[in-house]
Amino acid sequence: MRIAIASDHAATELKSELAEWLMEAGHEVADLGPHSTDSVDYPDYGYKLAEVVADGTAERGIALCGSGIGISISVNRNPAVRCALVSEPLSAALCREHNDANCIAMGARLIGIEMAKSCVATFLDTDFAGGRHQRRVDKLSNPPTDTDTIEPLQ
Repeated sequence: MRIAIASDHAATELKSELAEWLMEAGHEVADLGPHSTDSVDYPDYGYKLAEVVADGTAERGIALCGSGIGISISVNRNPAVRCALVSEPLSAALCREHNDANCIAMGARLIGIEMAKSCVATFLDTDFAGGRHQRRVDKLSNPPTDTDTIEPLQ
């Protein structure tokens, strides 16, 4: 599988370890940077990751920063990308199964390498369930412009 991985300065070590592990498993990995611990802005790397996933250069993406929150927000600015912040394998499975997520985000300051590997393995091995979930996933990339079409809460 073609996988792109990007981080900010807080997650370069986790990014390198995951990239090496993925390549050893036979995946083609594009490390989008950064390649040092010099301070950078996570949105720059999140946007870059989203672009290569959206255009099909990479089939899946892995976004990393200190908490995983900031970079996941930047990745999700691209309407063709669905990035889920995960911290354990169940959320990694559900984001694929129910939301057809094509990217995951994790926080290097919050997750260890073994848990990160478990999340990535689950993310890569889980298929989208389709069916009743497809309608909802379609709405994620095509939000309604007329909010009158949204059913009110009862």
